Amino acid sequence: MTARILSGVEVAAALRAEVSAAVAAHTGAMGLATVLVGDDPASHVYVSLKHAAAVAAGMVSIDRRLPATATQAEVEAVVDELNADPDVVGMIVQLPLPDGIDGDRVVERVDPGKDADGLHPLNLGRLVLGRPTVTPATPTGILRILDHYHIATVGALAVVVGRSFLVGRPLALMLGARGADATVVQAHSRTAGLADLTRSADLLVVAAGTPRLIGGGDVKPGATVIDVGTTRTESGLVGDVDFASVVEVAGAVTPVPGGVGPMTIASLLANTVSLARQRRGSR
Repeated sequence: MTARILSGVEVAAALRAEVSAAVAAHTGAMGLATVLVGDDPASHVYVSLKHAAAVAAGMVSIDRRLPATATQAEVEAVVDELNADPDVVGMIVQLPLPDGIDGDRVVERVDPGKDADGLHPLNLGRLVLGRPTVTPATPTGILRILDHYHIATVGALAVVVGRSFLVGRPLALMLGARGADATVVQAHSRTAGLADLTRSADLLVVAAGTPRLIGGGDVKPGATVIDVGTTRTESGLVGDVDFASVVEVAGAVTPVPGGVGPMTIASLLANTVSLARQRRGSR
């Protein structure tokens, strides 16, 4: 068996086209702001990609960068300024923040109505309660991939390996919510009998941050495997899944790169459109 390759590039292109049409129909500026602190190379590359995508979609891209020596008060002051700017519809605080900066405090400082990442405690709380809200970008992108390729989740056993508040925890909630209706097991790298568990999954999502954690012997034949991991090595990006062995067992699998990654940025843009509509509806 050779698995079907689930291209996030294709799905992201379709979503970006939807976003561009929505931005063109929007009255007034639709600004997406990012706050980047420090010199982390990966963060700088990622933020630059976000800005390029926002501009391509017709949004106003607002780029606020602070040095690694910035204080907590200085970072929070920038967030306050963007909260007060009427042209800023969505905002992203690029994580992780440098040592000495309390990232939780900074994220909580963001106006929940401008939270394009969907990571503010209020928005995560609404997700737990099943109330309409913006949802974290990467889990949202994963669900869009499944929908695009008509991969059913209703009644499926979904195993999510990883428990971060960026991906694992919110994704488990979203897969188990009404409409998705999967039976969800949350696991992690310290789960006893992890391989036995992953081999039972109809849908396996790996977001543990451990390169090649899952091999072909850890996957149920015909299962759908979503690889969220990205670790940069001398030979390029490597996922949490050993693609070469898993592709011979799974029914469908996302590649790294070109799988989940493109969906994260596209989903951030879609979240910004949703925030603009919410703002318009509240007036």
